[in-house]
Amino acid sequence: MAVAKRLILVLVVLASPLLIGLLFTYDIIKIEWISFMEIQPSYRSMEAPLPLPPRSVPVQGAAYIPELGAPANPVPATEESIQRGKEYYDNACALCHGATGNGGGAFSGFLVQYPPANLVKPDANARQISDGAIFLTITNGIEGRMPALIENLPTPEMRWDVVNYVRHLQQQATP
Repeated sequence: MAVAKRLILVLVVLASPLLIGLLFTYDIIKIEWISFMEIQPSYRSMEAPLPLPPRSVPVQGAAYIPELGAPANPVPATEESIQRGKEYYDNACALCHGATGNGGGAFSGFLVQYPPANLVKPDANARQISDGAIFLTITNGIEGRMPALIENLPTPEMRWDVVNYVRHLQQQATP
């Protein structure tokens, strides 16, 4: 019995450096462990995600349908919406359009060929177009002039809040 205990103790002492070495070198020698994801027939490493089906509708509903033109603003211009819109505008728009919407943001000096639009002056194009047209401009951008902000403002509600805030800036700038 004592011999068996000694033998087990000797095996543990001899095997422990091997086990400790395996723990520290695992990342170097890349031991393949069984992973159920990798043995599925439907899994291919580095496989690109499948594209969304054409004309599919997001869970929260369609933000707009291109064939129907500019959408109507579904978000009422409440104080909460305007406050959220200010936060989103400050993060995504003010760098170019300026804090007051006058087109004089910190980055506007670098945009010499196509300076940012002045959103608040009386004859500004942004005053003449509908809320839906502003929403589409924020969503899709303007080719070569303004980036699409759909990734910065991922939900339609966020973009509508920015539209409400832009209208609020325009009302404040009206003499």
